[in-house]
Amino acid sequence: MDAPAEASAAMRPVPIGVPGGDRRTADRELRRAYERFLTSRRMPPGVRRMVADSWQRCAASGMLPGNGRLPPLRMTSQALSEYRRTHPLAPLLPMFRDLLGAGAADDGHVFAIGDADGTLLWVEGDKQAMRRAERMRFVEGAVWSEAQAGTNAPGTVLAVGQPVQILSAEHYNCAVHAWSCAAAPVREPGTGRVLGVVDLTGGATIATPPALAAVRAAALAAEAQLAGRIIAATRLTAVTTPLPLSAAGVSTTAMAKLTALGRDSALLETTGRVHRLSRRHSEIVVVLALAGRGLTGERLALELSEREVPPSTLRAEMTRLRAVLGPDLLGSRPYELLRPVRTDFGDLSVLLAEGRVREAMALYEGPLLPCSDAPAVVERRRALEQQLRGAVLGSADAGLLRRWVDAAWGADDGPAWLALAHRLPGGSPQRAAAAARARALDGESAAAPRGLPAGVRVPVVPPQVRTYAALMQRRRS
Repeated sequence: MDAPAEASAAMRPVPIGVPGGDRRTADRELRRAYERFLTSRRMPPGVRRMVADSWQRCAASGMLPGNGRLPPLRMTSQALSEYRRTHPLAPLLPMFRDLLGAGAADDGHVFAIGDADGTLLWVEGDKQAMRRAERMRFVEGAVWSEAQAGTNAPGTVLAVGQPVQILSAEHYNCAVHAWSCAAAPVREPGTGRVLGVVDLTGGATIATPPALAAVRAAALAAEAQLAGRIIAATRLTAVTTPLPLSAAGVSTTAMAKLTALGRDSALLETTGRVHRLSRRHSEIVVVLALAGRGLTGERLALELSEREVPPSTLRAEMTRLRAVLGPDLLGSRPYELLRPVRTDFGDLSVLLAEGRVREAMALYEGPLLPCSDAPAVVERRRALEQQLRGAVLGSADAGLLRRWVDAAWGADDGPAWLALAHRLPGGSPQRAAAAARARALDGESAAAPRGLPAGVRVPVVPPQVRTYAALMQRRRS
């Protein structure tokens, strides 16, 4: 960053309530900002742009921010039960419980799954937290859209179409100021249509970056399972349905093949040619393949970087990529891949959805674009690792567990080492070694910084995540 840009950045107000900051100070500042907006209807400086936009939408609708009105109940329990049975997210509920339910029960918060209108379909978690949530009508059947409940994570996600975290007094309704929440949309693969939203709601533990990462990963895992079901159904149809052929006998829907697991430079194979893509071009092609639909320049820029990407920079990059791939493969306005693309990470999702863990482990060459910081890539990388790890641990197969811990991404996975020790013969040196490694890793994760205020918890970073970070840092340097 040059000096003028650095000075300009330093002069910008720091947003109030950025997740992971000093919670007590942030809460005080948020409440002051909320009260100033309540009395003057002018936006105080420092309020996060996303929150400010939501407050203004709520004010424009005539909602009174300080009246503590509770969201309405949309339907009776019987009607809700029938509605949930046919909802497209219903088959994924066991996965959501596996990814978010155990943590919610252990850490004193709740997780919720809502539909595309903001109606909460399932609300589960810590029993005491659920009883407290009932007081603000955060219950199954209640409508938590922005129009009905004001600024809140599930409702604001549906308003803006991207993951959102709302902290304490950032909520427009004062009845919700004791809570923080993080949520992410779940989209239908292929169409991009929002099917619903996954949410975590609780206290200080939800006002942290790991909480937002958790709901984003859960949403991506859901989309991967939905895509896997679609691909599996397509494969069954393809057995009896021949592909359309041109006059020369060549398929008119020639499929490209993208390989991006365990490598920073993806390989794209199409019409007999193999393109070794640069790191940036790899990120772009992977993001477009993940989207499964055309993306605007603004949306593509958000998926590629947390920092602002000037439109001119993105256009220049897309021009260079089109020169490499050709206009018959890469389209613009919107940016999209013009041919079906089969990806190794998509195949991995299908294998996991079908329970073919051994084949999935054989396919897994490593993390998706390991050194990429692109938000969309990071989210899918984490989701794939979580799904594969869960499948390996759940398989109770000593061979798969050994392959997992012997790999760089599983070497520091304490639970995997412990599961391996349980599967090895009693009294064997291998079992003793695995158990010792599990104990050593457990001791490392239990260590916590001293001198923290009472009641302050340090978010636990999974050891395999620390390993990834170290590997990526070494590869960059």
